[in-house]
Amino acid sequence: MTALDAGDRDRVLDLAAAASRTDGATALSEDAVLRLGSGTGDHDGDHDGDHDGDHDGDHDGDHADVHHLLRRTPDGALAGYAQLAGPAEAREGELVVHPDHRRRGHGTALLAEVERLAAGAPVRLWSHGDTAGAAALANRHGWTRVRELLRLERPAAGLADLEVPALPEGVHVRSFVPGADDEAWVAVNAAAFATHPEQGRWTVADLRARLAEPWFDADLLLLAEGPDGVVGFCWMKVEAGHGELYVLGVAPGHAGAGLGRALLVRGLRAVAALPAPPALVDLYVDGDNVPALRLYARLGFDRAAVDVQYAAPTS
Repeated sequence: MTALDAGDRDRVLDLAAAASRTDGATALSEDAVLRLGSGTGDHDGDHDGDHDGDHDGDHDGDHADVHHLLRRTPDGALAGYAQLAGPAEAREGELVVHPDHRRRGHGTALLAEVERLAAGAPVRLWSHGDTAGAAALANRHGWTRVRELLRLERPAAGLADLEVPALPEGVHVRSFVPGADDEAWVAVNAAAFATHPEQGRWTVADLRARLAEPWFDADLLLLAEGPDGVVGFCWMKVEAGHGELYVLGVAPGHAGAGLGRALLVRGLRAVAALPAPPALVDLYVDGDNVPALRLYARLGFDRAAVDVQYAAPTS
Protein backbone atom coordinates (compact mmCIF):
# COMPACT_ATOMS: atom_id res chain seq x y z
CA MET A 1 0.00 0.00 0.00
CA THR A 2 1.09 3.61 -0.50
CA ALA A 3 0.26 5.01 2.96
CA LEU A 4 -0.53 3.89 6.47
CA ASP A 5 -4.13 2.86 6.94
CA ALA A 6 -6.17 4.41 9.75
CA GLY A 7 -5.52 1.51 12.10
CA ASP A 8 -1.76 1.66 11.72
CA ARG A 9 -1.78 5.46 12.05
CA ASP A 10 -3.57 5.11 15.36
CA ARG A 11 -1.13 2.42 16.49
CA VAL A 12 1.85 4.62 15.59
CA LEU A 13 0.34 7.53 17.53
CA ASP A 14 -0.27 5.26 20.53
CA LEU A 15 3.33 4.02 20.36
CA ALA A 16 4.61 7.62 20.15
CA ALA A 17 2.48 8.64 23.13
CA ALA A 18 3.89 5.79 25.23
CA ALA A 19 7.45 6.71 24.26
CA SER A 20 6.80 10.38 25.00
CA ARG A 21 5.62 9.57 28.51
CA THR A 22 8.64 7.36 29.20
CA ASP A 23 11.30 9.60 27.65
CA GLY A 24 9.92 12.97 28.75
CA ALA A 25 10.03 14.29 25.18
CA THR A 26 7.71 14.34 22.20
CA ALA A 27 8.58 11.12 20.38
CA LEU A 28 7.46 12.22 16.90
CA SER A 29 7.74 15.74 15.52
CA GLU A 30 4.73 17.61 14.17
CA ASP A 31 6.01 17.11 10.61
CA ALA A 32 6.25 13.36 11.14
CA VAL A 33 2.71 13.21 12.53
CA LEU A 34 1.36 15.19 9.58
CA ARG A 35 3.10 12.78 7.21
CA LEU A 36 1.37 9.75 8.73
CA GLY A 37 -1.54 10.38 6.41
CA SER A 38 0.40 9.78 3.22
CA GLY A 39 3.58 8.31 1.87
CA THR A 40 5.35 6.70 -1.03
CA GLY A 41 6.43 3.57 0.71
CA ASP A 42 5.38 1.23 3.50
CA HIS A 43 7.37 -1.63 4.93
CA ASP A 44 5.68 -3.94 7.40
CA GLY A 45 8.36 -5.82 9.29
CA ASP A 46 7.62 -8.94 11.32
CA HIS A 47 9.53 -10.19 14.36
CA ASP A 48 12.08 -12.02 12.24
CA GLY A 49 13.09 -8.89 10.35
CA ASP A 50 11.58 -9.89 6.98
CA HIS A 51 9.90 -7.13 4.97
CA ASP A 52 7.60 -6.62 1.99
CA GLY A 53 8.66 -4.52 -0.98
CA ASP A 54 8.21 -0.76 -1.06
CA HIS A 55 6.44 1.39 -3.64
CA ASP A 56 7.72 4.69 -4.98
CA GLY A 57 5.68 7.70 -6.09
CA ASP A 58 5.55 11.49 -5.96
CA HIS A 59 3.70 13.74 -3.53
CA ASP A 60 3.90 17.44 -2.83
CA GLY A 61 5.47 19.32 0.06
CA ASP A 62 6.27 17.59 3.34
CA HIS A 63 4.63 14.40 2.07
CA ALA A 64 7.10 13.83 -0.75
CA ASP A 65 8.90 10.48 -0.82
CA VAL A 66 7.70 9.30 2.58
CA HIS A 67 8.50 5.79 3.77
CA HIS A 68 6.79 4.23 6.79
CA LEU A 69 8.63 1.34 8.45
CA LEU A 70 6.69 -0.80 10.92
CA ARG A 71 8.19 -3.37 13.26
CA ARG A 72 5.84 -5.90 14.88
CA THR A 73 6.13 -8.52 17.60
CA PRO A 74 5.22 -12.19 16.97
CA ASP A 75 1.69 -11.52 18.24
CA GLY A 76 1.24 -8.54 15.92
CA ALA A 77 1.77 -5.68 18.38
CA LEU A 78 3.54 -2.62 17.00
CA ALA A 79 7.00 -2.63 18.58
CA GLY A 80 8.66 0.15 16.61
CA TYR A 81 8.23 2.69 13.87
CA ALA A 82 10.55 4.66 11.62
CA GLN A 83 9.76 7.27 9.01
CA LEU A 84 11.94 8.57 6.20
CA ALA A 85 11.10 11.62 4.10
CA GLY A 86 12.75 13.69 1.43
CA PRO A 87 14.58 12.95 -1.82
CA ALA A 88 16.51 9.71 -2.13
CA GLU A 89 19.84 11.55 -2.06
CA ALA A 90 19.19 13.23 1.31
CA ARG A 91 16.61 11.52 3.46
CA GLU A 92 15.77 12.47 7.04
CA GLY A 93 13.51 10.78 9.51
CA GLU A 94 12.66 9.58 12.98
CA LEU A 95 12.81 6.21 14.72
CA VAL A 96 11.02 5.19 17.91
CA VAL A 97 10.61 1.89 19.76
CA HIS A 98 7.79 1.23 22.20
CA PRO A 99 9.07 1.30 25.81
CA ASP A 100 7.65 -2.20 26.42
CA HIS A 101 9.68 -3.65 23.54
CA ARG A 102 13.08 -2.02 23.90
CA ARG A 103 16.40 -3.89 24.10
CA ARG A 104 15.00 -6.74 22.00
CA GLY A 105 16.55 -5.89 18.63
CA HIS A 106 13.66 -3.88 17.18
CA GLY A 107 15.65 -0.67 16.98
CA THR A 108 18.53 -2.48 15.31
CA ALA A 109 16.18 -4.05 12.75
CA LEU A 110 14.56 -0.71 11.93
CA LEU A 111 17.95 0.98 11.62
CA ALA A 112 19.10 -1.75 9.23
CA GLU A 113 16.01 -1.17 7.09
CA VAL A 114 16.67 2.57 7.06
CA GLU A 115 20.21 1.91 5.85
CA ARG A 116 18.92 -0.48 3.19
CA LEU A 117 16.51 2.13 1.88
CA ALA A 118 19.23 4.79 1.88
CA ALA A 119 21.43 2.52 -0.26
CA GLY A 120 24.58 4.42 0.70
CA ALA A 121 23.08 7.91 0.24
CA PRO A 122 23.15 10.39 3.14
CA VAL A 123 20.44 9.82 5.73
CA ARG A 124 19.79 11.34 9.15
CA LEU A 125 17.53 10.33 12.04
CA TRP A 126 16.26 12.30 15.03
CA SER A 127 16.36 11.14 18.63
CA HIS A 128 13.84 13.20 20.57
CA GLY A 129 14.94 13.72 24.15
CA ASP A 130 18.56 12.64 23.57
CA THR A 131 17.95 9.26 25.18
CA ALA A 132 20.77 6.94 26.27
CA GLY A 133 19.20 4.10 24.30
CA ALA A 134 19.28 6.06 21.05
CA ALA A 135 22.87 7.13 21.67
CA ALA A 136 23.92 3.53 22.32
CA LEU A 137 22.13 2.30 19.18
CA ALA A 138 23.80 5.00 17.09
CA ASN A 139 27.24 4.27 18.51
CA ARG A 140 26.95 0.52 17.91
CA HIS A 141 26.22 1.08 14.24
CA GLY A 142 28.58 3.96 13.51
CA TRP A 143 26.03 6.77 13.32
CA THR A 144 27.40 10.20 14.23
CA ARG A 145 25.83 12.97 16.32
CA VAL A 146 25.62 15.91 13.89
CA ARG A 147 22.96 18.33 15.14
CA GLU A 148 21.31 19.45 18.37
CA LEU A 149 17.91 21.10 18.58
CA LEU A 150 17.30 22.73 21.96
CA ARG A 151 13.91 23.24 23.56
CA LEU A 152 13.83 26.37 25.66
CA GLU A 153 10.95 27.44 27.89
CA ARG A 154 9.81 30.19 30.24
CA PRO A 155 6.71 30.86 32.33
CA ALA A 156 3.98 32.86 30.59
CA ALA A 157 3.66 34.95 33.76
CA GLY A 158 5.30 38.29 33.10
CA LEU A 159 5.02 38.21 29.31
CA ALA A 160 2.48 41.02 29.36
CA ASP A 161 5.05 43.20 31.14
CA LEU A 162 7.75 42.86 28.49
CA GLU A 163 8.77 46.23 27.08
CA VAL A 164 7.68 46.49 23.44
CA PRO A 165 10.63 47.43 21.20
CA ALA A 166 10.18 50.07 18.54
CA LEU A 167 9.86 48.89 14.95
CA PRO A 168 12.31 49.91 12.24
CA GLU A 169 11.25 53.01 10.34
CA GLY A 170 8.55 52.33 7.75
CA VAL A 171 7.59 48.92 9.19
CA HIS A 172 4.27 48.08 10.83
CA VAL A 173 2.87 44.84 12.27
CA ARG A 174 -0.48 43.26 11.46
CA SER A 175 -2.20 39.88 11.64
CA PHE A 176 -1.90 37.31 8.87
CA VAL A 177 -4.82 37.08 6.42
CA PRO A 178 -5.30 33.48 5.20
CA GLY A 179 -5.58 33.29 1.43
CA ALA A 180 -4.27 36.81 0.86
CA ASP A 181 -0.87 36.44 2.53
CA ASP A 182 -0.01 32.81 1.79
CA GLU A 183 2.43 33.35 -1.07
CA ALA A 184 4.10 36.35 0.58
CA TRP A 185 4.63 34.39 3.80
CA VAL A 186 6.16 31.42 1.95
CA ALA A 187 8.53 33.74 0.06
CA VAL A 188 9.78 35.44 3.23
CA ASN A 189 10.05 32.11 5.04
CA ALA A 190 12.15 30.68 2.19
CA ALA A 191 14.45 33.71 2.24
CA ALA A 192 14.80 33.77 6.02
CA PHE A 193 15.54 30.03 6.20
CA ALA A 194 17.41 29.56 2.94
CA THR A 195 20.09 27.45 4.65
CA HIS A 196 17.79 25.64 7.08
CA PRO A 197 17.42 21.92 6.28
CA GLU A 198 13.64 21.78 6.94
CA GLN A 199 11.95 25.14 7.42
CA GLY A 200 13.20 26.73 4.21
CA ARG A 201 11.58 24.06 2.04
CA TRP A 202 7.99 24.88 3.01
CA THR A 203 5.56 25.31 0.11
CA VAL A 204 2.17 27.01 0.00
CA ALA A 205 0.64 23.54 0.45
CA ASP A 206 2.72 22.99 3.59
CA LEU A 207 1.59 26.35 4.99
CA ARG A 208 -2.06 25.67 4.23
CA ALA A 209 -1.86 22.30 5.97
CA ARG A 210 -0.97 24.20 9.16
CA LEU A 211 -3.61 26.87 8.56
CA ALA A 212 -6.19 24.08 8.52
CA GLU A 213 -5.12 22.78 11.94
CA PRO A 214 -7.59 23.39 14.81
CA TRP A 215 -4.96 25.30 16.79
CA PHE A 216 -4.30 27.94 14.12
CA ASP A 217 -5.13 31.50 15.16
CA ALA A 218 -4.50 34.22 12.57
CA ASP A 219 -4.09 36.79 15.36
CA LEU A 220 -1.07 34.83 16.60
CA LEU A 221 0.67 34.96 13.22
CA LEU A 222 2.04 38.49 13.07
CA LEU A 223 3.50 39.95 9.89
CA ALA A 224 5.98 42.82 9.69
CA GLU A 225 5.23 44.80 6.56
CA GLY A 226 7.32 47.52 4.97
CA PRO A 227 7.03 49.59 1.81
CA ASP A 228 8.08 46.57 -0.28
CA GLY A 229 5.79 44.04 1.39
CA VAL A 230 6.21 41.44 4.12
CA VAL A 231 9.71 41.44 5.65
CA GLY A 232 9.27 39.25 8.73
CA PHE A 233 6.85 37.30 10.90
CA CYS A 234 6.29 35.83 14.33
CA TRP A 235 4.02 32.79 14.52
CA MET A 236 2.84 31.67 17.95
CA LYS A 237 0.98 28.43 18.56
CA VAL A 238 -1.28 27.63 21.52
CA GLU A 239 -2.78 24.16 21.77
CA ALA A 240 -4.20 22.31 24.77
CA GLY A 241 -2.84 24.88 27.17
CA HIS A 242 0.66 24.75 25.70
CA GLY A 243 2.27 27.84 24.16
CA GLU A 244 5.02 27.70 21.56
CA LEU A 245 7.00 30.05 19.40
CA TYR A 246 6.22 28.17 16.20
CA VAL A 247 8.38 30.14 13.74
CA LEU A 248 10.17 33.49 13.86
CA GLY A 249 11.64 34.76 10.61
CA VAL A 250 13.13 37.97 9.23
CA ALA A 251 14.08 38.59 5.60
CA PRO A 252 17.88 38.74 5.19
CA GLY A 253 17.90 42.39 4.15
CA HIS A 254 16.15 43.36 7.38
CA ALA A 255 18.14 41.23 9.83
CA GLY A 256 20.24 42.90 12.50
CA ALA A 257 17.91 45.88 12.94
CA GLY A 258 16.04 44.51 15.96
CA LEU A 259 13.01 43.38 13.98
CA GLY A 260 13.19 39.79 15.27
CA ARG A 261 13.07 40.90 18.90
CA ALA A 262 10.32 43.44 18.17
CA LEU A 263 8.19 40.76 16.52
CA LEU A 264 8.84 38.15 19.19
CA VAL A 265 7.89 40.44 22.07
CA ARG A 266 4.66 41.33 20.30
CA GLY A 267 3.94 37.65 19.71
CA LEU A 268 4.61 36.74 23.35
CA ARG A 269 2.37 39.56 24.55
CA ALA A 270 -0.38 38.37 22.19
CA VAL A 271 -0.22 34.96 23.87
CA ALA A 272 -0.35 36.56 27.31
CA ALA A 273 -3.47 38.51 26.27
CA LEU A 274 -5.46 35.37 25.39
CA PRO A 275 -8.55 34.71 27.55
CA ALA A 276 -6.88 31.51 28.79
CA PRO A 277 -3.11 31.96 28.36
CA PRO A 278 -0.83 28.93 28.77
CA ALA A 279 1.29 28.50 31.87
CA LEU A 280 4.48 28.00 29.83
CA VAL A 281 5.79 29.02 26.43
CA ASP A 282 8.56 27.10 24.72
CA LEU A 283 10.51 27.15 21.47
CA TYR A 284 13.04 25.12 19.51
CA VAL A 285 16.37 26.46 18.32
CA ASP A 286 19.51 24.92 16.86
CA GLY A 287 22.22 24.56 19.46
CA ASP A 288 24.75 26.46 17.32
CA ASN A 289 22.50 29.47 16.64
CA VAL A 290 24.32 31.80 19.03
CA PRO A 291 22.49 35.08 18.17
CA ALA A 292 19.08 33.44 18.65
CA LEU A 293 20.16 31.82 21.91
CA ARG A 294 21.27 35.21 23.22
CA LEU A 295 17.95 36.80 22.26
CA TYR A 296 15.91 34.06 23.92
CA ALA A 297 18.04 34.15 27.08
CA ARG A 298 17.46 37.91 27.39
CA LEU A 299 13.72 37.23 27.22
CA GLY A 300 13.87 34.70 30.05
CA PHE A 301 13.99 31.39 28.19
CA ASP A 302 15.97 28.53 29.76
CA ARG A 303 17.07 25.17 28.34
CA ALA A 304 14.55 22.42 29.05
CA ALA A 305 15.43 19.54 26.68
CA VAL A 306 17.45 18.61 23.61
CA ASP A 307 16.78 16.58 20.47
CA VAL A 308 19.72 15.05 18.62
CA GLN A 309 20.11 14.17 14.97
CA TYR A 310 22.40 11.31 13.92
CA ALA A 311 23.92 10.77 10.48
CA ALA A 312 24.51 7.37 8.95
CA PRO A 313 28.12 6.29 8.44
CA THR A 314 29.57 7.23 5.09
CA SER A 315 31.44 4.76 2.96
